[in-house]
Amino acid sequence: MSQRLVVGITGATGAVYGVRLLERARALGVQTHLVVTPAGVLNAHHELGLDRSALEALADAAYAPGDVGACLASGSFATAAMVVAPCSMKTLAAIAHGLSDNLLTRAADVTLKERRRLLLMVRETPFNLAHLRNMTAATEMGAIVCPPLPAFYNHPASIAEMVDDGVERVLALLGLAGAAPREWQGL
Repeated sequence: MSQRLVVGITGATGAVYGVRLLERARALGVQTHLVVTPAGVLNAHHELGLDRSALEALADAAYAPGDVGACLASGSFATAAMVVAPCSMKTLAAIAHGLSDNLLTRAADVTLKERRRLLLMVRETPFNLAHLRNMTAATEMGAIVCPPLPAFYNHPASIAEMVDDGVERVLALLGLAGAAPREWQGL
């Protein structure tokens, strides 16, 4: 069995991160299981011109957010990790407080309870105190909070290069074989 990765896409800006992550996972032979919220579809359409079917075509399996009986809702469905890219503050709050109010947040809850890696690419700025407290709570439960902040020491020449750098770092943080983040070589 290939590694399984759960990918969530929410309504925060930065749908390109979720899309690129799905593309890279496929190239690495990682099996992807996708949950996109309605706001995630709206945002992907606005930012990238993609509809739900186009997003779902990037994954090996896709599930509706309301499908709380799907395999992702159980810890018995073994996965390597889960990433929410991008992660809205609403989704962060639901994860931080264990709401499990849809399949995406239930899958995140399962990931945490099974002690698997959960990475949240949170998108919002500036942060208010609720955002910071929710990030702290999620971190205390074992999640990795990883806002997609570009590294400029690599001298990226395009937005695509900045996105790719962020995605490769995420793949490495998730422990997926084949991730290729650019390493700092010193001055």
